[in-house]
Amino acid sequence: MNRPTGTDDDGGTREGPRLPRRAQGQLESQVLTVLSSAGGPATAGWVQEHLDGDLAYTTVITILSRLYAKKAVTRTRKGRSYVWTPASDEAGLAALRMRRVLDGERDREAVLARFVSALSPGDEARLRELLSRAAEGTEEGPAGTDGLHDGPDDPGDTDDSAAPEG
Repeated sequence: MNRPTGTDDDGGTREGPRLPRRAQGQLESQVLTVLSSAGGPATAGWVQEHLDGDLAYTTVITILSRLYAKKAVTRTRKGRSYVWTPASDEAGLAALRMRRVLDGERDREAVLARFVSALSPGDEARLRELLSRAAEGTEEGPAGTDGLHDGPDDPGDTDDSAAPEG
């Protein structure tokens, strides 16, 4: 594969126009969508082939490794490489991102209060309904049992098996 060696006067590379950068999380979302469509464990090469665009194999590996560190995918050794499986869907990944942002904030109550006050009336009603169901354990178990509730308020989560290998 030829790599661009410089830029031209239009801001593109000498080999073609510069592609726009993707928004943060967009590649992760695309990789997760492709991986979900596999119907089972898939190799990084398979994911690369099924992604739109021209991503390097190493980029796909990096994205999958980041998703693994976030517990959004699982991996199983197969030969000298891994096969990857989504641990959740795109909604689960978005929920994980939201949880990680919340976990990084010092004043959780203020952040949650601002979040709720910014919701539309319909979204607020739906959130209240979901919280009520979660408290009763009727939908996805208490606080959700999709493996994404792993913050400091979850003392029952002691499974270190999904930690990245060093």
